[in-house]
Amino acid sequence: MNAPGVEFESQFARTNVKKLLTAFLFLLLLTPASHAREQSFLARVTVYWASGGKGSDRWTRRHICSTGARLRAGHCAVDPRRIPYGSRIVFPDGTLIAVDTGSAVRSRKAARLSGRNSVERSAIVIDRFFETKQQALAWARRNPYFMFVRVSPPDLRSGNSFTQPQKVTQTVVLAQSQTPRRTLENRPPRRPGWMP
Repeated sequence: MNAPGVEFESQFARTNVKKLLTAFLFLLLLTPASHAREQSFLARVTVYWASGGKGSDRWTRRHICSTGARLRAGHCAVDPRRIPYGSRIVFPDGTLIAVDTGSAVRSRKAARLSGRNSVERSAIVIDRFFETKQQALAWARRNPYFMFVRVSPPDLRSGNSFTQPQKVTQTVVLAQSQTPRRTLENRPPRRPGWMP
């Protein structure tokens, strides 16, 4: 026969274990799986290049990025707090790999200064890498400042995630709510010292 104190302690322990297990499962359900699925973001896309000038620094000119990978066409700089390194970023004209970062990208300076509304001002910044200044500026002239991009987290099973970019062959259809492409007439005035 069990003593009354032992039976009470046993029941008390079971109740606490049930409460602890319930709380753990509840927290597990609330935990976001942000790095486990593909997401779409509004991004302010800027460009930088390796051929010198204001669009590059001494590390970029030597093709060295913050992750240690060698910079090449198809790489981009992101804020690693929002987009993890090695993620694939799908643009209308191709797929880039996130391998670099920078202070202006992390602070979203370009989006804050060139956004016309609160949604654009709160957009993430993605800085596309090009080999030459001519390639970078030509791409910037052909594309809008802000665009929606799809971000796929790095695949942990695929080994090396810093590979060459892949061309996207799908057709992108703009929704009615998105702003149309900017032309030279309706672009906002450029601020001195800023890249397109």
